[in-house]
Parts: sequence; structure tokens; C-alpha cells
Amino acid sequence: MSMRFTFWIMVGIVAISGLSQGMLLPAIAMIFEQEGVSSSINGIHATALYIGILVISPFLEKPMQRFGMKPIIVIGGFLVIISLFFFTQTFSFWVWFILRFLVGVGDHMLHVGTQTWITTTSDPSKIGRQVSIYGVFFGIGFAVGPYLASTVQYGLATPFIISTILCLIGWLLLLPTKNASPAQDEREVKSESSFSRYRQVVGLGWIALLGPLAYGVLEAMLNSNLPVYALRKGWSVSDVSFLLPAFAVGGIITQIPLGILSDKYGRDRILTWTFSISTGIFLLAAVFDQYYWIVFACMLLAGMVIGSCFSLGLGFMTDLLPRHLLPAGNILSGIAFSLGSIMGPVLGGVFIEKIQYTSFFIAVMIIMGILAMLYMVYMKNQFASRKIESRLGHDKTT
Repeated sequence: MSMRFTFWIMVGIVAISGLSQGMLLPAIAMIFEQEGVSSSINGIHATALYIGILVISPFLEKPMQRFGMKPIIVIGGFLVIISLFFFTQTFSFWVWFILRFLVGVGDHMLHVGTQTWITTTSDPSKIGRQVSIYGVFFGIGFAVGPYLASTVQYGLATPFIISTILCLIGWLLLLPTKNASPAQDEREVKSESSFSRYRQVVGLGWIALLGPLAYGVLEAMLNSNLPVYALRKGWSVSDVSFLLPAFAVGGIITQIPLGILSDKYGRDRILTWTFSISTGIFLLAAVFDQYYWIVFACMLLAGMVIGSCFSLGLGFMTDLLPRHLLPAGNILSGIAFSLGSIMGPVLGGVFIEKIQYTSFFIAVMIIMGILAMLYMVYMKNQFASRKIESRLGHDKTT
């Protein structure tokens, strides 16, 4: 089986995974809101998926190096299928919490395996494009997810049944693919612990990890907290289901162009601009949040600008790290994403509960503004470092 065909199988699986995640967050949020569960408790429940990501993360690098990436992806996909199926068998706050946790474990295994496969096998000059395609397919799935969530009006089990069937189809397509292993530095792999490699990744690529962190915050807040905020404003379930995919659709539209631009102009520069512009967009949404179509337009624009921050961050990390550290880097990207996703719903839920007369979008704007400032400081320091190196090189030649 060709590498190209395997690549498309991988991104197809990621699309289905995005579908299940995009369905799960708003579906459960709407179900719990209709059952009278508070927004803060609803937000805490949403963290189960990301706690699963955190718990499994330290145990993935060694098995992936030893057995390859396919077994990790296969086991992760199977766990997601089984967990989604059991959502249809019971309705219990704590049972669903455990099932969300297991979906998080399986999804992270799937994503780490596919991300490592793509980042270690792609041509370095095209890494932005390849990772952007990965992001586009995840975004397509994630954009369709809220529409699937709206089928909850036909029965609580309906979205879970459809998602289970689609995940099973993707999993079966994966089985014929050939296994592959990540690049390794044999000397360093044997002498260094996983913790040591994680520390190197953070030291070299902390700024790149802010991309997945930001995407985690945005994804979770917009899909867990925004439905609650919108329903309390009097918008209908169909309004919410139409609004939520706008962010993901915006990301799909510009993901590949931004990836190509990042190959040409640098991912650090593109990320700085995206965080800065998105801050202004969410401020606009906050000012006009009484107007549904203005909010919809802001969500679409925000997706076009910042919806690629995960894939841009992943590509930026690939630029900064040696290849043997990429598995650890991909794992830490997942951890950064999950930390953002855990913090997002909790912060958003508390914001909605405690600051009732302020727009929900103010909270998102503040977070984006902080990240924009961090990137500006990084860019300024990098410019200063390059200037010093240039002067030193000039002095040596003279």
C-alpha cells in the first residue's frame, strides 16, 4: 500500500474522530442543560475527555517506538467505538463521565499515532501543507459534529448510534494499512528517560505548544459553554447547531492557505498575526452579541483566522525539534490541547455563572489577547537574538 494512500486513510480517520468530538461536546451540553444541570457542572463534566488525554499521554511514547504507530491507532479507534456505543445503553451522569474519559484516551491514541506518522514521513519543505490537510479533515469532521448533535431531538441515543457506525467504518478501512515506526536516535533513546525528552521538548518548543493549547481552549469553550450561553439568551437548539460549525468551517476554508503561507513566511509570524487579529474579532462579537448573524459572521471570521492554530503549532513544533523528539512533541501537543480543553469549559462555565451581565466572548477575547502578547514577546526576542548573531558573525569576518 502506497504512502500516499496511507496518508489519506489517516486523514480520513481523523475526520471521523473530529466528527465524534464535534458531536459529543454540544450533544451532552444540550442534554444536560435540558435536564437542569448547571453550566459549571456541565463544564466540569466536559473535562472528562481531556482528563483521559492527560492520563494516557505518559504511556504512549515507548509502545509507539517499540510496536509502531498502527497498533496505537487501531487500539485507540476501537476504544472510541466501544465507548460511543455504550452511550446508547444508559443515561447516567457518572457513567457518561467515565465514557467521556475513555473516548479521550482512545482519541488521543489515535491522534498521536496519526500526527507522528504525518510529521515523520512528510517532506520538511511541505510539512505545513501536509499538517494543514490533516487539520482540514479534522475540521470538516468537527464542523459536521454539531449538526449530528442536533439529532438528539429525535432521541438521546440517535447521535451516538450514527457516530458509532461512522467510526466503525473508518476503523475497518485502517486495518489493511502497513505499520510504520517513528524516527529514533538509538543512543539517546536508550540513555534518556521519557521525562528528559519531554523536558527537552518544552525547552525547545514551548512557544509552539501554545497553538494546541489555544485550540483546546477555543474548541471546548465554544462547543461546551457557548451552547449554554446561547440557549439562555433565548436562541433555539437549531440556531445553536447552525452557529457552532461556523468556527470549524472558517478553519477549513483557510487551513491549507495558511499552512502554505507558514511554509513561506514562517509559522511564528503567521501565529502572531492570527492571535492578534482573533482578539479583535472576539471583541466585535462581544459588542454585538445581541445580533445572531453578526455573532455568526464573527465565528466564521475567527475560524478563518485562528481555526488553524493547532496545525500551525504542530508544524512550528516540527520546525523547532530534532526528528527523534517528534513523538514526545506530538504527545505534549496533545497534553497542551487537553489542558486548554480542561481549563476552557471550567473558566467559561464560571464566567457565565458569576459574571452574568458581561458577554461570554469577553472571556475568549482576553485569552486570545494574552497569547498574542506572548507571541509578540517571542518574536521580539528572536529578532534581537538574530541581530546579535549577525553582528558576531560580521565581527568574525572582519
